[in-house]
Amino acid sequence: MSITPELVDVLPAHKFDEAKLLSWLRQAMPDFGNRLVVKQFQGGQSNPTFLLDSDSGRYVLRKKPPGKTLPSAHMVEREYKVIRALSDNTSLPVPKARVLCEDSDIIGTPFYVMDFLEGRIVSHSALRALDRRERLPAHYSAIDTLAELHSVDVNAVGLGDYGRPEGYVARQVARWSKQYLAAKTDEMPAMDKLMAWLPENLPSTDECAIAHGDYRFGNLMLAPDKPEVIAILDWELSTLGHPLADLAYYCLPYHLPSDMPGMRGLKGEDLEALGVLDEQETIARYCARTGREEIADWHVYLAFSLFRLASIVQGVYKRALDGNAANANALEVGKRASLLAETGWKIACEGEQK
Repeated sequence: MSITPELVDVLPAHKFDEAKLLSWLRQAMPDFGNRLVVKQFQGGQSNPTFLLDSDSGRYVLRKKPPGKTLPSAHMVEREYKVIRALSDNTSLPVPKARVLCEDSDIIGTPFYVMDFLEGRIVSHSALRALDRRERLPAHYSAIDTLAELHSVDVNAVGLGDYGRPEGYVARQVARWSKQYLAAKTDEMPAMDKLMAWLPENLPSTDECAIAHGDYRFGNLMLAPDKPEVIAILDWELSTLGHPLADLAYYCLPYHLPSDMPGMRGLKGEDLEALGVLDEQETIARYCARTGREEIADWHVYLAFSLFRLASIVQGVYKRALDGNAANANALEVGKRASLLAETGWKIACEGEQK
């Protein structure tokens, strides 16, 4: 398994005018230089991401996908805003944001450019690609970094208007219900049940923090030489939200099968033999770092996270059917939506019985 991001020639569906881009970058970044070589990162399902090799160094460009996209999805402008605020005002590990271009005439869609970082990305939380001694410290670093993100004073870093400070879970349930229905292809009874159950079972407490929205090992870069998070990547789903929704999402692998391709699950693994934390240890570490006594309504956060992920996966599947996906294996991904929804509904039912 590769732990350095895989680069490919720009996919036919994502080609753009590189000369026009170079011309714009030379104006926006006077030191950029005269040379530009573009490669595409293979991976992510959402915003196409490219490596820019230039005389002044290497950079990463993220843009909206081509074609028609769902309303309010793929907001690279928001990604740029949060990365810029955090890289300029905190010690959180985020790449330095350079420039944002909102003019679709340059390469077909809005985009932004940030610094390229050298590091390792391990997408599966079993962390098999790492030496066993590195796995536990890597998990600790991931949890501690999440706790640090949730401790940022949103107003102090200029992100007070990055989202509405209250009602995150309710709004997200409404949003992803709408997105799911817009991308629906087959009947999925567990999704219908979750869409009815979640609004009636919202968390009993409301909190506000910067919520990353897709916080998992696949979006964390570790240092080349030590098990330490040096960058949180892919801020596409970030907003002001409930921090425990982020934590529940990070814990989803504990509830998903390890033997289903692409699910990145840990269920069925011997966690002790792997040398990684279990769910309770993860929660305890996070609580210690954020000064919490306990977490109420954990089953609600988990069910919500699974519902939301099922809706996202369904959107990826629909884009693949429409011939517009960012990743070649998107059709495989679509099959996972129903498993996610069924797992979410099972957790919702079991939580109610406790």
